[in-house]
Amino acid sequence: MPDDTLPDDTLPDSTLLWYIPNQTHPGHRGEPAVAEHNGLDHLTEHARALEDDGWDGALLGTSWGRPDTFTVATALAARTTTFRPLIAVRPGYWRPAHLAASAATLDHLTGGRVDVNIVSGQDDLAAYGDAEGDPAHRYARTREFLQIVRRLWTQDEVTYEGEHFSVRGSRLGIRPADVAGRRHPRLYFGGASDAAQRVAATEADVQLFWGEPLDDVAERIARLRALALELGREHDPLEFGLRVTTVVRDTTEEAWDAAEAKVAQMAAAAGAQPSAGHRPAAVGQQRLLDLAARGEVLDGNLYTTPGRFGGEGAATTWLVGSPQDVAASLRRYQDLGVTHFVLSDTPYLEEIRRQGRQLLPLLRG
Repeated sequence: MPDDTLPDDTLPDSTLLWYIPNQTHPGHRGEPAVAEHNGLDHLTEHARALEDDGWDGALLGTSWGRPDTFTVATALAARTTTFRPLIAVRPGYWRPAHLAASAATLDHLTGGRVDVNIVSGQDDLAAYGDAEGDPAHRYARTREFLQIVRRLWTQDEVTYEGEHFSVRGSRLGIRPADVAGRRHPRLYFGGASDAAQRVAATEADVQLFWGEPLDDVAERIARLRALALELGREHDPLEFGLRVTTVVRDTTEEAWDAAEAKVAQMAAAAGAQPSAGHRPAAVGQQRLLDLAARGEVLDGNLYTTPGRFGGEGAATTWLVGSPQDVAASLRRYQDLGVTHFVLSDTPYLEEIRRQGRQLLPLLRG
């Protein structure tokens, strides 16, 4: 059972975000099918609920075939006042100068409410005209993408000659908002392979982790900090974030009942058989799936079973418990150096409100 003794400290300096799946089809991860689920009014209801219940904003999911993340983020920013979209984008779909100009414009118009999540994993490349499938080349391209974007946000004129991208005499007409020392949108990044870690250590602002055990996250943070020194990082120190599903109920017992019921539904949908097939290409996803061999529950309330029945990404492992249980777990990640949290559970709107009212006050203080 989780330790019921809570530390007095909260997470006042942390960024607390939710997740808007940005799906074309309804029913994502058990979400009830809702008419116009991706219509502007329904998405605005989510964004305004996030504002009302104390969240900083939300990550907008991306992949080919989903609504365009930047368009959705712009629409939601126009209908809100404090909501911060973390906009997921892919090098190969975007050119760096185009992304730098678009993000700077929206950041300027919203008074500094934009952040960007750079996604380098495989997608339906051919569908949008991208041919770079080799992981090493893809991360080399991401490095150049990040370098050009940051320089355009911070320098008067940029000339850059790379293997994958180049710009000559490039200037932005509008710069990102300079708010309380924040000179430009934060560049979030994920990935667990060696190539991804080297990019994060030198070029990202925030490295996002999936829901891994505390010891594993501590090891990865130490590795990234060592790489930053070894490779000569030129920016502010790298920050760290956690993207994880949080199943929160009034009591520990109710939360575990809810989590086990959700897994039972996943098992029924999978024919009660653990997911099988080829190993995922993504190193980070395979790390999550391998956790099940170490135990069904790790660190007291990190539930690994969802990954056995089709859970992927942030849905592979869940933090489960009462608001006090989950708050204590998040503080333990913060003690390791994690200061950005992207949480979620379904039904999304209901959980925005539940966790906003029950969990966030324990984190905000």
